[in-house]
Amino acid sequence: MENKIKMGFCICGSFCTFSKIRDELYNVCKEFDVSVIMSNTSYSTDTRFGKASDFIKSFEQISGKPVIHTLDKVEPIGPKKLLDIIVIAPCTGNTIAKLANGITDTTVTLAAKAHLRNKRPVVIAVSTNDALGANGKNIMTLMNTKNIYFVPFNQDDPIKKESSIVADFTKIIETSKMALSGKQIQPVIYN
Repeated sequence: MENKIKMGFCICGSFCTFSKIRDELYNVCKEFDVSVIMSNTSYSTDTRFGKASDFIKSFEQISGKPVIHTLDKVEPIGPKKLLDIIVIAPCTGNTIAKLANGITDTTVTLAAKAHLRNKRPVVIAVSTNDALGANGKNIMTLMNTKNIYFVPFNQDDPIKKESSIVADFTKIIETSKMALSGKQIQPVIYN
């Protein structure tokens, strides 16, 4: 694993996507040396989509490492230059708003801030019900922010949830490889 690119794979509380994220994490770990970082909410909340402890166990088995979930464990990412790239998947509207406004009070936002100080890429795989509403301005701010890249996304249910978008998690690897070269995968918005 020493020759593999070191990736921080951050998971936020879009619980309905956790099974898809878990499935894609297998593929990501074949390509990268992955450390999973979970927000406090995603680490500690049981939902109708599954128990937090079950997801933690599967993420640890897939990555072969303990899940990082505390501020003191993510803080060294910047000063020690521990990672080559960070992926936030799923990235909730709450996390997008915090990143766009410089708020770093969670493990995921602190990891991203610590990593960005080294001018290294952060890849966002958005999953939020308000992307085409209140959070639209925050997404556009991040799209125009140096070293931040987006996994292609679309409206997941334009009839019932017209403001909702979700990234195509199967494009995380391709997006990450391009981001490491300083390029945004295109198209960002797909049908």
